[in-house]
Amino acid sequence: MAVNIYSSLLLFFLTNTVWTRIVRQAYDVTDPEDWPYFTFECPKECFCPPGFPNALYCDNKGLKEIPAIPARIWYLYLQNNFIETISEKPFVNATYLRWINLNKNKITNKGIENGALSKLKRLLYLFLEDNELEEVPAPLPTSLEQLRLARNNISRIPEGVFSNLENLTLLDLHHNMLLDSALQSDTFQGLNSLMQLNIAKNSLKKMPLSLPANTMQLFLDNNSIEVIPENYFNAIPKVTFLRLNYNKLSDDGIPPNVFNVSSILDLQLSHNQLTKIPPISAQLEHLHLDHNRIQNVSGTQICPASISIEDYVPYNDFPRLRYLRLDGNDIQPPIPLDIMICFRLLQAIVI
Repeated sequence: MAVNIYSSLLLFFLTNTVWTRIVRQAYDVTDPEDWPYFTFECPKECFCPPGFPNALYCDNKGLKEIPAIPARIWYLYLQNNFIETISEKPFVNATYLRWINLNKNKITNKGIENGALSKLKRLLYLFLEDNELEEVPAPLPTSLEQLRLARNNISRIPEGVFSNLENLTLLDLHHNMLLDSALQSDTFQGLNSLMQLNIAKNSLKKMPLSLPANTMQLFLDNNSIEVIPENYFNAIPKVTFLRLNYNKLSDDGIPPNVFNVSSILDLQLSHNQLTKIPPISAQLEHLHLDHNRIQNVSGTQICPASISIEDYVPYNDFPRLRYLRLDGNDIQPPIPLDIMICFRLLQAIVI
């Protein structure tokens, strides 16, 4: 009997040891000797999936405060609760957190304890959408790669709040209450790795100043922008996706060739006040101009190259436009032949 008990205990010990090692390898623990010997306790308010031991699901639990987070947790889900505060205490042991989702709570700036976020030294993704923030929270972890603050009441961006966020690649501030005065020339200083900036659905009347040079995706839909400064995009030479739908852009507010930028592949200018198509680059692939005031269109007007039907043009030299949307204007079919001659790679045109 004693032998059987001993054998069972030995088998359990060996199995547990192997399983623990597999888990550590699966989550790429580069310095296992630095890890504590975790226990697999689970806060009673939350769910701890056995097959995903580094995740903690506390979403949709009616929580009013953040429970104590176990040391093993990398991914923390707290969305859809009634949480009002973020303090240091719940995170004392959670030094390996990579991901926190706090969307759809009731968090205010006053409810965030100073240093509670910045002490999370390994945090990469922070979701604080649909809360009650009035300004960008600070200080933030320097490790952050994505910061999502959409659908708050943000009208202020504290000076220097982004200055140490060299790793941030995505900043989402859409659907807030930002005015032009909130975006100063040094607001985005320090965001050297930023690739996506979303400031759609705010109250901007001007294009934002001094954007990070590496910006590739710029979303400014649903503002009240009327004018684009000349050579504006020279400062962001990598911009690829540009969305300016639902603004107040007219022909007078667009300088000649401002969109004739070879890096731009997707240009969206829907729901503005344009009466003609602005000059575009031969590299542009998608152009959205629906719901403007355009009355006619021709290939000679918008073709970025001089091409006739008799011309032999190598495939690599064709203008790259593949999708053109012009519905919601005053343009009547049929599609002019010279558009098809120019844009020989065109796959879809909506008119």
